[in-house]
Amino acid sequence: MTPAARPSQHAPELRAAARHIGRRRFLTTTGAAAALAFATDLPSAGVAAAAELDAARITENPFTLGVGSGDPLPGSVILWTRLAPAPFQADSGLPAERVTVQWELAHDERFRRIARRGTATAHPEFHHTVHVEVGDLDAGRVYYYRFRVGRWVSPAGRTRTAPDPGSRVSELTLAAVSCQAYHDGYYTPYAHLAADDVDLVFHLGDYLYEYAVNSAGGQRKYTDRTLPDLFNRETLTLEDYRLRYALYKSDPDLSAAHAAHPFVVTWDDHETENNYADEIPENNVPPEEFLLRRAAAYRAYWENQPLRSPQRPAGPDMRLYRRLRWGRLAQFDILDTRQYRSDQAYGDQAHVPGPESDDPARTMTGATQERWLLDGWRSSRALWNVVPQQVMFARRHMDATTPSRVSMDAWDGYSASRRRVLDGAKAAGVENLMVLSGDVHSAYAFDIKDDFADPASATLGTEIVATSVSSGRDGADKPATWDTYMGANPHLKFFNGRRGYVTVALGRESARADFKTVPYVTTQGAPVTTAASFVTEAGEQGLKSA
Repeated sequence: MTPAARPSQHAPELRAAARHIGRRRFLTTTGAAAALAFATDLPSAGVAAAAELDAARITENPFTLGVGSGDPLPGSVILWTRLAPAPFQADSGLPAERVTVQWELAHDERFRRIARRGTATAHPEFHHTVHVEVGDLDAGRVYYYRFRVGRWVSPAGRTRTAPDPGSRVSELTLAAVSCQAYHDGYYTPYAHLAADDVDLVFHLGDYLYEYAVNSAGGQRKYTDRTLPDLFNRETLTLEDYRLRYALYKSDPDLSAAHAAHPFVVTWDDHETENNYADEIPENNVPPEEFLLRRAAAYRAYWENQPLRSPQRPAGPDMRLYRRLRWGRLAQFDILDTRQYRSDQAYGDQAHVPGPESDDPARTMTGATQERWLLDGWRSSRALWNVVPQQVMFARRHMDATTPSRVSMDAWDGYSASRRRVLDGAKAAGVENLMVLSGDVHSAYAFDIKDDFADPASATLGTEIVATSVSSGRDGADKPATWDTYMGANPHLKFFNGRRGYVTVALGRESARADFKTVPYVTTQGAPVTTAASFVTEAGEQGLKSA
């Protein structure tokens, strides 16, 4: 069956409601709001009156999906867990009752010096997920945390708060990861990242894939287990997405990385559907019906990530772009390049730039997010202005000939939008710009040029592209396109097609990027090596081999 002919799994009454309402009327039209609430199981006003489950009735470990933390602020962290004694069941093995969860935050690994403790409610409407926003903490320090339900105690996690806004921090080490198709291989890079000495992890998208996972786990080729048939279909409904997160988060290496470091997450396309653009789906379904799917995907994303309450979605809308600071060393402007973008030009096929892709009206971020980004740069006091986002920002010619094709899904397909961002950086006096990207299942290192057609033009910043954790299977050090890409793009300094992650150490004088790769992911146990290292100096942008 072709994607265009795929039947909808939404209830007929929801499809009927979707056909009669427009995009933004979902939340303002009474009938539409009711339909959407039904579609995504939104909590009702009576949720506080729901029955409470006696924790003694939980006879199996409810912490099968681990713990996590994220979005560190100077005096606050967000802690996450989800109760799931039977994670591969739609109800996770719990009745539709609320559960009281105890949490502790300590100064030490053995929890002898408790800094804060309290309780939180795991509501069935949120699939028994827990988001605890802990405040009144010391800035710039490490903490340990855990949860307790009845006689069950979660694994311990390690997190940290950000430094005071005005502090002159000397260093920060971050990791960037992306693209973790479960069916393409094991999460071995996460095992190494869990043991790495980093302050925080940026996940740049494709945390989840909507594609089917067969009973053997795809390329994992399981012989010691059989996955349920419910994973062997594309995700369309809220239940589908929730179950798929359960599958992904059941991986022990991913759980270990979440427990070891705070994560800062942003999505790309596969958390919802491949290469969607705003309300425009990849497949031939009405935009209004696609928004039902998007609402389900966004809801499940928020439930399963360490995200704060401002990121909680309202139907098919969720403000994911946000700003974090690390003293006066770094400002992080986390972007969302999926929810507000114009549709891909030229049918989303690799194409030579032309009037359609160069149209000044086209946007990658939407006007509001673009203005937020540029305004944030104008008020930034940080030495490094870092932009974690999804798709490749620098120009990437795909052919050795001129003119050359470029990707219509990346910023190359939105050249006017990229131009406005670069002009905004120049106008704001941003001297040390770094863009973090994912998406393409390869590691790249680019100089960001003022004019990509002129290699002699000013270098305005650098782009570090994290390879995939598993997507693309084992990959190769030199993909088939290596010679073409390296020859056609003089501002491209590095290109590697293995799986792995990248660490970036930001300092007062320079930033160093280390590209860490593993030779295989289709079997377990691969070692990690540093494939290449680059340095860019503060005040003198441009990547040099380290």
